[in-house]
Amino acid sequence: MRTTSNPVFRNLPRQEGGGYAGFGSGVTTTGQFGNQYGQQQYGQYPQPYQQAPATRAMTIDDVVTKTGITLAVLALSAIVSYGLTDANTSLAPLFVIVGGLVGLVLVLIATFANKMDNPVIVLSYAVAEGLFLGALSFMFTNIEFGGVGGSALIGQAVLGTFGVFAGMLVVYKTGAIRVTPRFTRIIVGAMIGVLVLVLGNLVASFFISGGLGLRDGGPLAIVFSLVVIAIAAFSFLLDFDAADQLIRAQAPERAAWGVALGLTVTLVWLYVEILRLLSYFQND
Repeated sequence: MRTTSNPVFRNLPRQEGGGYAGFGSGVTTTGQFGNQYGQQQYGQYPQPYQQAPATRAMTIDDVVTKTGITLAVLALSAIVSYGLTDANTSLAPLFVIVGGLVGLVLVLIATFANKMDNPVIVLSYAVAEGLFLGALSFMFTNIEFGGVGGSALIGQAVLGTFGVFAGMLVVYKTGAIRVTPRFTRIIVGAMIGVLVLVLGNLVASFFISGGLGLRDGGPLAIVFSLVVIAIAAFSFLLDFDAADQLIRAQAPERAAWGVALGLTVTLVWLYVEILRLLSYFQND
């Protein structure tokens, strides 16, 4: 079975059976999907995934609706965060640290405690990440924090983020790039490599000014950001494919919240990296 680089999708509930694919034409058939899970029926899954047989299967409409709600909450929280930090700049570091940490903890809880389909956790994550993104965006664009470009930079980053998202959705639906096990391994390996480099750069910055040069705005930093953006973009294909398989396998309707969480995590990552890249060019 193909896996996804987004850990949120890996533990979502799956159910044997037919269904339609909402994101595109997946390679794995419904029968193959059932065989990979030992022909288990939904009722055999442990709590919290057991539910009444009458519960309907997830559809693409559920994914779109839940993702839209999650992003709307995140956007509202980000606007409030930006407004508060604009009125009191001392709040910016607090919102970035608290929002980032709370968001990370909620994702870990959702992933490892099998709570991916819990709307309270998903929407709480959206609020926390909204606080984080609003304050971080302010810091990237406010001269007091060494930021540049003003609010126009935020608009460009938002437009770029959803442009990449839409582009990768078209790529997936047209089958221009097929999600294969080999493709998945490459993207997951690239993500691990990026994480190692980021942590290495952070550690090096304690001893060397600018660290390894991956975040100092120079040519190497620009190339690194472009690579990270590309990896984040391609990871959307894995996420679309994972959501597609859930729809085909007739996962329960509430699993759409987990899909919304996974897509939002990737969107947040992509936005931050695009915003960072744009700020490099403003510095020039």
